[in-house]
Amino acid sequence: MRYNKIRKMDISNGPGVRISIFMQGCHFHCKDCFNSETWDFEGGKEFTDETINRVLELCDKEYIKGLSILGGEPLHPKNIEGTTRLAKKFKEKFDDKTIWVWSGFLFETVNKDTLKYIDVLVDGQFKTELFNPTLKYKGSSNQRVIDVQKSLKNNSICLYNEEKF
Repeated sequence: MRYNKIRKMDISNGPGVRISIFMQGCHFHCKDCFNSETWDFEGGKEFTDETINRVLELCDKEYIKGLSILGGEPLHPKNIEGTTRLAKKFKEKFDDKTIWVWSGFLFETVNKDTLKYIDVLVDGQFKTELFNPTLKYKGSSNQRVIDVQKSLKNNSICLYNEEKF
């Protein structure tokens, strides 16, 4: 598994100041993707335990509200194991901070073992014809911003409510 980059202070991918990691590799290749440099599974840098430790160290500041995991495609079969390990270690260390994940896969198809560590999932592939620059946390109107833990508890999709977090 590989990753593309780590942003040490990100204010555009989730609420508050966050650490973001962009996983490398995506097979969706959405038209007009804002991150097409992450499509190649052979690009970027090797994702290791050292990468996870670096991300956790960056998150260990009071002003950091959480971790955002994007891509590429963090939930692709080639990436999901590393994404899950990172999310699990993050939640073990920071149960008061949130994990947001962006994926072209729909919530209903994502492995529940991975979902148990995620607070918010922005799901669905970006669609140019549904692009709307006024949408918060997503690029096109077909995408959903899902409160994962509430959805798992209720066994139905519950959309993210910013006041809850």
